[in-house]
Amino acid sequence: MGSGLLLRGAAALCARGLCAAAAGRLCPLLPRPLSTGGSWCLRAALGPPGRGEPPRSVGRGRGAAHSEEEEEDLEELLALGPPPGAQRLLVVHPAVKWGVKKPQLTTAELQVAEAVALINTLHNWTVLDKIILSTKTPDKKFIFGKGNFQILTEKIKGLPHITAVFLNIERLSPLTKKELEDAWGVTVFDRYTVVLHIFRCNARTKEAKLQIALAEIPLLRTNLKNEISHLDQQRGGSRYIMGSGETFMEMQYRLLKEKEFKIRNALEKLRRKRSVLRTQRERREFPVISVMGYTNCAHAGYLPSHLEVIYVDTIGFLSELPHDLIESFSATLEDVAYSDLIVHVRDISHPETVLQKASVLSVLKNLNLPSHLLDSVVEVHNKVDLIERYQSPETNAIAVSALLGYGLEELKEEIERIVLKTTGKRILTIKVNLAGPQLSWLYKEATVQEVDVMPENGTANVKVIISNSALGKCKKLFPQ
Repeated sequence: MGSGLLLRGAAALCARGLCAAAAGRLCPLLPRPLSTGGSWCLRAALGPPGRGEPPRSVGRGRGAAHSEEEEEDLEELLALGPPPGAQRLLVVHPAVKWGVKKPQLTTAELQVAEAVALINTLHNWTVLDKIILSTKTPDKKFIFGKGNFQILTEKIKGLPHITAVFLNIERLSPLTKKELEDAWGVTVFDRYTVVLHIFRCNARTKEAKLQIALAEIPLLRTNLKNEISHLDQQRGGSRYIMGSGETFMEMQYRLLKEKEFKIRNALEKLRRKRSVLRTQRERREFPVISVMGYTNCAHAGYLPSHLEVIYVDTIGFLSELPHDLIESFSATLEDVAYSDLIVHVRDISHPETVLQKASVLSVLKNLNLPSHLLDSVVEVHNKVDLIERYQSPETNAIAVSALLGYGLEELKEEIERIVLKTTGKRILTIKVNLAGPQLSWLYKEATVQEVDVMPENGTANVKVIISNSALGKCKKLFPQ
């Protein structure tokens, strides 16, 4: 799999690198605690919040309010499993050097750097050492051939202070995990477990916590299977629970299935609520700009013409994330299809910037977005201050430095040009009678840019940005 998703609302890794994990190939986002501050992220680059914030919540009428029982059920669903404690790790990267599974557009060294960067995002997790070992059979039980497996085992035994091994592959099977832990005498983590733990540590909203709880279900099933297998070996087989007709395993699987069903229902309710918020936002006619990349925004801001827009932080990307984890966060992609413009911010100084772009485009193409939205994506090449005499090989890309402020005005002008085109908004000068309510109406329903008062006849020429629908209302309410 070429790419995976990180949490919606995950923050920008701002300033110089926009990325505390710059050594790795973390495509655009990681969670908020890594942010070095908001001053140089897109929130600052694209302008301060506007006066008109989008609706923050739906009214708490009888249809919207949760009952106390529903709230209790939700809190129970949000209770995640016990997280791993502090860890001292050896990072192991299986390098596939032959065949169809050999990675393209990257190197084993960069993949290890990304793995180390992942671990460094976690509090009290420390990388003590790292190693790259070649393999022809990454899908086999012991991952490596006999020789390299022996080399690795001896290295682990020679590092008495490590508490775990991070094997840099998507997902370990229950059998492989058990065999490796028995052979090495330490806990073994795969990417699924590590990334899920990162999500868990940084989840803030109920929706994010529910998504993590959903993504945790497959892991809980795996752990349950291993636990039951161990118990069965000790007591000689499954037993029924006090005449219930269910074995212990069957009961636990049933409870997990019921929890998964409740989580999906709760997420669906939040999805419908988000749909209502989107409808309210559309009524107020805020153009919406979905930002992919190093972002930290879900706020109102102004374009050069004073047109108020909403920048929405959408999704982030990480290479080689398992399908189960992607599906858990698929609902976070929903807002992209309803935006007026997509801005893709690339770290152009990163050694794998081409691979990162391919990951983003791959996800976008799989979203079945309207063709006009895909065709109008604004590509931003950030961190050009790190490349001497940077010249973009792509004619339509806009080169910027969020650190130095270079290129930001050009970026905002391009955003404005496309937003005006895609939303059908027009820049007009309307003559109004100052004695009537038309001017205040325009301030409320349009974007007033200039007011040229003519006191001799009590009128004013008002330059506005106005949508076609608002212009139609204006002509009906205030016929000339």
